[in-house]
Amino acid sequence: DVRLVESGGGMVEFGESLTLSCTATGITISNYPMSWVRKALGKGPERVSRINSAGNVQYYLDSKGRFTMSRDNAKNTLYLQMDNLRTEDTALYYCASEAIGLTGQGTQVTVST
Repeated sequence: DVRLVESGGGMVEFGESLTLSCTATGITISNYPMSWVRKALGKGPERVSRINSAGNVQYYLDSKGRFTMSRDNAKNTLYLQMDNLRTEDTALYYCASEAIGLTGQGTQVTVST
């Protein structure tokens, strides 16, 4: 059973922080480039960050400086630390591997004023 399961979302206020997790089963995430992607209501998916097999991270949108993506190989888990959250960060966040066409169900992040 190959799956990605996200957790850690929730409702926070403007300026607060959240840490999302994405745990994989059936695959070894360090073997593939992995991304965090978000989809807000009424918008298309947006890549937030991407980590390659070597552990190098690239950030997209305006997430650099506020978001930190990391990976724990022993736990086969990705993380997305999100600081100074804004209302425009409200979205369903999910992890994905384009290489094998795998995405998780996502975890909802809602930022209120």
